[in-house]
Amino acid sequence: MQQAMPFARPTAGQFAVATLAMAAVVLASNILVQFAINDWLTWGAFTYPVAYLVSDLVNRRFGPGMARRVAWVGFAVAIVASLMLAPMRIALASGLAFIASQLLDIRVFDRLRRGLWWRAPLVATVIAAVLDSIVFWGIAFAGTDGPWLTWAAGDLAVKLGVGVLMLLPFRLLIGRQAARTSVLSH
Repeated sequence: MQQAMPFARPTAGQFAVATLAMAAVVLASNILVQFAINDWLTWGAFTYPVAYLVSDLVNRRFGPGMARRVAWVGFAVAIVASLMLAPMRIALASGLAFIASQLLDIRVFDRLRRGLWWRAPLVATVIAAVLDSIVFWGIAFAGTDGPWLTWAAGDLAVKLGVGVLMLLPFRLLIGRQAARTSVLSH
């Protein structure tokens, strides 16, 4: 059985920044998914993978419990704002896909956290992005006109690509956190 790791306790400001970042990413993605670039891609694909970066950074620093709290609060804020700014079917599909994929991302990340620095965020993001795409596109656009199947495939491909690119800021930010923690403990 894995022993619980001690995690830093976030300040109210850190919690607020994380939840606002999560809500902003989801809200922007809900709006941008309504604008097609072409027959296989929408603008939302470029912003949504940042939600996994936020979640993985919170998970790495503050643990899975705090990451789940950020996901739930970010979900609540984003769903309310999305209901005002996006069609209901998109807001609801986004909410269901978001919370399911975030909770999966957090669980997978936590299970892999002790491995190589890149394994947990990469594997968690890939698995969660696939779930998110299936749930979101299946609910938001099924039965509607338009090339939603090709949008779903294109968006998933871009989400996976951007998810891989998010490894760079993840590494830079956890490296900065480690350096700061090391300085503060001496």
